[in-house]
Amino acid sequence: MATTKIWPIRDNLKRVVDYAANPDKTESQDLMQTLHYAANTIKTSEQERAYFVTGINCHAENAYKQMHTVKAHFGKTGGNVAYHCYQSFAPGEVTPEQCHEIGVQLAQQLWGDRYQVLVTTHLDRNHLHNHLVINSVSFVDGKKFNDNYRAYYAMREASDALCQAHGLSVIKNPNGKTPRSIYFAEKNGEPTRYNLMREAIDRAASMSFTMTQFAAALKKQGYVLEINPKRKYPTIRALNSKKPVRLYHLGENYLPDKIKERILHNTARERQQYHHFMNPTLKTLPKRMQYKGSYSAVRKMSGLRALYLYYCYRLGAIPKNNPQKPLSPEMREACRRLKRYAKQVRLVCKHKLDTDVDVQGFVGKTEHNIQSIIVLRNGIYNKLRRCREPDEILSLKQQRGQYTAELSALRKDKRVAETVLADIGGIREQLRAEHQMQRSEHAPRQNAERRYAR
Repeated sequence: MATTKIWPIRDNLKRVVDYAANPDKTESQDLMQTLHYAANTIKTSEQERAYFVTGINCHAENAYKQMHTVKAHFGKTGGNVAYHCYQSFAPGEVTPEQCHEIGVQLAQQLWGDRYQVLVTTHLDRNHLHNHLVINSVSFVDGKKFNDNYRAYYAMREASDALCQAHGLSVIKNPNGKTPRSIYFAEKNGEPTRYNLMREAIDRAASMSFTMTQFAAALKKQGYVLEINPKRKYPTIRALNSKKPVRLYHLGENYLPDKIKERILHNTARERQQYHHFMNPTLKTLPKRMQYKGSYSAVRKMSGLRALYLYYCYRLGAIPKNNPQKPLSPEMREACRRLKRYAKQVRLVCKHKLDTDVDVQGFVGKTEHNIQSIIVLRNGIYNKLRRCREPDEILSLKQQRGQYTAELSALRKDKRVAETVLADIGGIREQLRAEHQMQRSEHAPRQNAERRYAR
């Protein structure tokens, strides 16, 4: 199984060629250990050191010079200087020799008749991978390489065909491109939409004995599993969402066949966990405490301030040791943006913004103040250009710094207020979804309390 990618290089051809042919990445330490060295390891390590670098239509050691010569000959040294591709294999799937052989075959098959290509195999990671650097100018007629979707899909199809020819697996359902923000969020373990789905599936699969139980445990966590023989792909979606996600997007381990394998290995102990998870019972009655005084004299908070404080409580952000944990997938995903919501809470409470109209008015007022201060600061700049007195220059610079600090604070407040207007509708929807999950969660507990009271 090999994944592929191709992208243009605009800055420096020498940089990408040097990176691809970096000996620290291409030297095979594992391969060197398997060779039967003689007693004099100094000589053998120099003579038998293996580098997996191959030049197609160019010499590997002079790839940059020869590629640049072709560009200069046809007068096309600007624009995209090269194209960088990689072909990555799963850990332990191929040997270094086989990995490099497939990469060379791929380059010869696709570009060997028109372009210069440097093929290198990097061995510095657990997954072996090839880097292919393609000169952007053809040595045949000087035409530039056309990097489009057709070129990428041709590369992917050729790579898959070579993998099949070598007896390797092929990705049946490519995941496609993951947004940069989601990629790094998942890499950091943040509760993204996909991560929450994987977490729910793992929890349901760890306690279920059948796919019916698995689907019920997923629904308990706020997800609906849809496996229909009439549909091409099995999907999962949040209870409050109409947009399903195909299971193969979550990874190979989350396909129905893999989930069934995980379920088959569960024991009787997991069966007990499933029944306790699906039917929680109240072991002891809650403690009752009596307070003196009256709530009628307490001033109640309303509007956006109350909404935000309640929202943060449901997220588990306030109070400090709040044991509250969101139930709905929408609220669990929203925990990623706690810093953003904290800024909004401080702004709403500080300026007592209770309605959407208040926030809009605050944005307009802040923008007016920003423009007024910009006019004053521009006046300071004009005075500085004409001023020659050192003391007066120092005083003007201090005034300029104060205006700049005020502008910075006002612009931050304006940005936060604009995020309030953008987020408030979603916050209300998330709270509605959480209320639905809370009602479904508390219904069995209330029944258990009634039975306990009898």
